[in-house]
This record gives sequence, C-alpha cells and structure tokens, in this order.
Amino acid sequence: MPVSAEKEKALAFRMQELGVSENDFEESFVRSSGPGGQKVNKTSSCVHLVHIPTGLSVKCQRERSQSLNRHLARRLLLEKIELQQKGFIAEEQERIEKLRRQKRKRSKRAKEKILVAKHQQAEKKESRSKVVIEE
Repeated sequence: MPVSAEKEKALAFRMQELGVSENDFEESFVRSSGPGGQKVNKTSSCVHLVHIPTGLSVKCQRERSQSLNRHLARRLLLEKIELQQKGFIAEEQERIEKLRRQKRKRSKRAKEKILVAKHQQAEKKESRSKVVIEE
C-alpha cells in the first residue's frame, strides 16, 4: 500500500517550510515487535529516523509496510521539529505577557469588584460549615 503522490508532495512542502532536508535525516530499519506475526518477525519494517541537527529521533512501526512507516516517521519527526521551533517561542511570549498582566496596575473599580467577589466567596464558604445540634 504505497503512499499517494499528494501526501508525498505535502510532506515535501512541509519539510521545505521548516527548513529541513532529506540529508538531515539518518534512517535505519529494524525489526518490529508486537503483533503482526511472521511478517513483522521476518522483515525490517520498523523505521528509526534521527534528525541530526537537533538530535530528535522517532521510531515508527505502526503499519506492516516499510514504505508507509517511512512516511509516518517523517511526519512524526516534522511535528516534533515544528513543536521545538515554534512551541518554545510561543511559551516564552506567553510567559512575558503573563508577567506584563501581573505587573499592570488595576483600576480602582476593578480592585473593588475583586474585593466584593472575595467577600461573597468567603460568605459562601462560611455558610457551608457543619451544623451543630445542641441537646
């Protein structure tokens, strides 16, 4: 069951978008483990893919076909690379924005609203106390 040409093109485009080339990959094939019977025990259909510049690696043995596993391994590795490239940047921006919000002065009206809400919550909690029956 080969991978369609459209999916190959999409994968190539995504690699180009992330600035990754085929030469950056170190690919090896190993025998799969788990279910699959004689097919996976005799053929090396599991793909171990390493992205040399980042050191990220992926092992894919989802399918019985080696070519399909190669495609899936590349997709998984590209997802990891994308997360590494874009994820950390987004986290850093989020952290900076959070600090900015914390340091910003609140208006007098907002402070009053917060205090009123706190008092209401305290009253609600106090009403939850155990009922003591005196005899």
